[in-house]
Amino acid sequence: MFKNFSRSDFTATNILIIITVLMYVIQINMSNGGLYLGLNLYFMVYDFWWQPLSTMFAHGGIAHLGMNMFVLYQFGNLIERSRSSKELLLLYFICGILTSLFSFLYIYFLDPNVNLVGASGAICAILGYVAYYDKVQRSGIITWILLISVAPLLIGLPIAWYAHFIGLAIGFIYAFIRK
Repeated sequence: MFKNFSRSDFTATNILIIITVLMYVIQINMSNGGLYLGLNLYFMVYDFWWQPLSTMFAHGGIAHLGMNMFVLYQFGNLIERSRSSKELLLLYFICGILTSLFSFLYIYFLDPNVNLVGASGAICAILGYVAYYDKVQRSGIITWILLISVAPLLIGLPIAWYAHFIGLAIGFIYAFIRK
């Protein structure tokens, strides 16, 4: 049945991508799926304790999902090859959940009407991790995150720019601690 697949096709990165795509399919077929799986004030009011994790697998549309999975594929595989699958998974989930929690504080105090969805915070944490170790690419990574965070705002797209910066910082700190 799987004879056309090799062991290298089942990397942690590829499995994260498959799970994220499947969760997106579930999300768009649920009533209020984005609200239920996203990170919002229901987290506190209705005890939706899973939202700091589930928000990493919910997305605002197919383009949002595609962009995030493209970057995850590129940098997730890089970390798996240079470090390990275990390191990637620890980085992704620890930093992704911490990014969600710190983003929730921003939402709670500054923008309570937001429903945060997407893997961008966890992916920016991966980029922060890479930026810590690769000093040559550091300024390019920071510039890219500035671009993807500010440019959409200038054309009126509602993005969680703060989650990008929080993720970048948490990934950088995580790499510093793990070195």
